[in-house]
Amino acid sequence: MRTQTVAVFGLGYVGCVTAGCLARLGHTVIGVDKDEAKVNSVQSGRSPFFEPGLDEVVKEQVALGRLSATNSAADALANADIAMICVGTPSQRDGNLSTEYLRRVSIEIGRTVIGSKSERPLIVAVRSTMFPGTCEEVVAANLGDGITAVVHPEFMREGSAIRDFERPPLLVFGGPVEATRTVAALYASLDVEPTFVSIRTAEMIKYACNTFHAVKIGFANEVGTLCSKLNIDGNEVMATLCRDTTLNISPAYLKPGLPFGGSCLPKDLRALVYRARHSDVKLPLLESVLPSNDAHLTRMNQHVVDLPKQRLGVFGLAFKENTDDLRESPVVNMLEYLIGKGWDLRVFDPHIRLDLIHGANREFLLKAIPHIARLLDNDLDLMLGWADHVIIAQKPSAEYIDRLRRSGRPLLDLSNLSVQQAKLSTSAI
Repeated sequence: MRTQTVAVFGLGYVGCVTAGCLARLGHTVIGVDKDEAKVNSVQSGRSPFFEPGLDEVVKEQVALGRLSATNSAADALANADIAMICVGTPSQRDGNLSTEYLRRVSIEIGRTVIGSKSERPLIVAVRSTMFPGTCEEVVAANLGDGITAVVHPEFMREGSAIRDFERPPLLVFGGPVEATRTVAALYASLDVEPTFVSIRTAEMIKYACNTFHAVKIGFANEVGTLCSKLNIDGNEVMATLCRDTTLNISPAYLKPGLPFGGSCLPKDLRALVYRARHSDVKLPLLESVLPSNDAHLTRMNQHVVDLPKQRLGVFGLAFKENTDDLRESPVVNMLEYLIGKGWDLRVFDPHIRLDLIHGANREFLLKAIPHIARLLDNDLDLMLGWADHVIIAQKPSAEYIDRLRRSGRPLLDLSNLSVQQAKLSTSAI
């Protein structure tokens, strides 16, 4: 592994741990901070705050000459290959994040490099948590020409930061290919595979992770609260839930797509919220899930009505692929809405034959769309030959993907809108 010289701006929890651990990987690291107390603490071989094991790391690396600290950006950048920004982005009173420290340090780095007239290339890697677009609008815009900015979010928890640094759950780099590879090389000795993405994706990944952690904690607490009211051991419930690594603690369902539907999720969530409310237990997180799903359905409908009002073919009718269950299908809701708006529709679902649907399934469909028989095509080619546009409302099998693509019809994939951004010219299937 080639060792590099790294200037770490900000010696708080993220910065000091990053500086000490990079030095322990063999790199030469100079920490930079305006706070003299932090600089003096590191220079004397002590951590400026308590974090298990950090005092020992700082002491060892300062003694080896790999770690030092200064309040001079010019001294830190004189021989640096990479500068890491680890300053805070605290909340403002309105909830937005403050980018003031990011702006200040970016200006300082840019002016220092320009003033030195150095021809040495510099990469600036931002570890601070920032909303998508911040690196481009605040950091890169203030660094100036000749300095490459990348996003390198941290995934360290206070209290276990050193362990998280050395065994990171994620190692993410966003930005130009060559620059991100250079920063990733700092971690070559760690047993972790780096992930390379775009700048804005890297920024959003950090927010998605933290928000997911918050949702998990809120979910466990609300389930525990209801369990307590019902004289059930909430720890036993959640411990058993976590044993399922196929659906519960897994990538299952964690993909942007259509709203949920079917005979289980809406019904059971509705019943749980109802029973909790009648037991005088308020569960704000769980109570918000069905309204959230309804809002997503509204967005889906809006994407469709934004199309030119021509003949519209719809692939998929059941609430998900590989079933003929139509109960609470979001597609049925969408068709109801479009019919009410006067759209001309035809529908194909590989598993739906009206004469073979019975019981509650048939009752639900006919109540929602009494004339559904006039809209259903039993042959995909018939629908494709008639339609001007095609909506993908259910994940197609490989066979149908190929036929849809070869049809030449503009496709709007509602199961993958986050990828294609609702552009008719591109199919994400």
